[in-house]
Amino acid sequence: METKRLTPADASDAARVIRCGGLLGIPTETVYGLGANGLDPAAVGRIFTAKGRPQDNPLILHIPSADWLGRFCEDIPPQAKTLADRFWPGPLTMILKRKAIVPDAATAGLDTVGMRCPDCAVTREIIALADVPVAAPSGNTSGRPSPTTAAAMLEDMDGKIQAIVDAGPCAVGVESTIVDLTVTPPRLLRPGGVTLEELEDALGEVAVDEAVRRLMAPGEHPKAPGMKYRHYAPKAPVTVVKGDPDETAGYIAARMGEASGVICFDEYRGYFRGHPVETIGPAADQAEQARRIFDALRAFDHLPVTDIWAQSPDDSGIGLAVTNRLNKAAGFHIIELG
Repeated sequence: METKRLTPADASDAARVIRCGGLLGIPTETVYGLGANGLDPAAVGRIFTAKGRPQDNPLILHIPSADWLGRFCEDIPPQAKTLADRFWPGPLTMILKRKAIVPDAATAGLDTVGMRCPDCAVTREIIALADVPVAAPSGNTSGRPSPTTAAAMLEDMDGKIQAIVDAGPCAVGVESTIVDLTVTPPRLLRPGGVTLEELEDALGEVAVDEAVRRLMAPGEHPKAPGMKYRHYAPKAPVTVVKGDPDETAGYIAARMGEASGVICFDEYRGYFRGHPVETIGPAADQAEQARRIFDALRAFDHLPVTDIWAQSPDDSGIGLAVTNRLNKAAGFHIIELG
């Protein structure tokens, strides 16, 4: 199969791919997604096949505006309007009760569904033209780092999908925040571009699911994408070191091997001369770290490293999303200093 390269000017052609049951690479503000008609079980099944995705890992439905929520969800609580008014379009997914029109294939058999309105004008246009919600996980082979450019997505999906829309690099760089509105208090299932602090400001109390900071057990059933399985991982094993940046840099430098690679803050590159290094921005710039973390993880698949050490930001703000992705990439192999 030849994967067509489309531009934002080709929205009609892109919408045709969705309507005809094909797979489309879509840009969003978070990461590039692998999109298909979310109401077509066969098309949804092609997502799982292309990614090699476990069947019990539910998908998110993308819509062009909050006005579409009533088409696919029921018992919509007032908090949904509060969040949509404040954060949509944007990097926030809400878990809501689904209507029967949403197939089991998209929800992994759950009676809930994740809904999101992406902050990408061309993708919202494509969805509106297709007139169906677009089911779309990140556009990488399952388990690998998520793609933040069309080129990164094509590393995994070229020849497996009908087309991809290239709208340039993603602005946020980590997937959307997922909050479950079917429970009281609302529960954060995955941290992302909308921070826990922002959710608490909008809703009041927000619980944090244990899976944000640990691996789910084999028998547990994930309620949202990215909860259960090892994700975002390069080929080489990753060790995350948490603590004061000066201390973590010194700790890594003293213990790394000859063929070790390092993910570090910009100002600590000099600690690791002679080793492959990917920087993720200054220690104080969490937004830049979010934009660069997946590119850093993916870069090591092209380098001859035996293992990767990573400095970790703290858990405040969007740093919680960055640490969540790093910890999952490492299979929660974390060393905490101090």
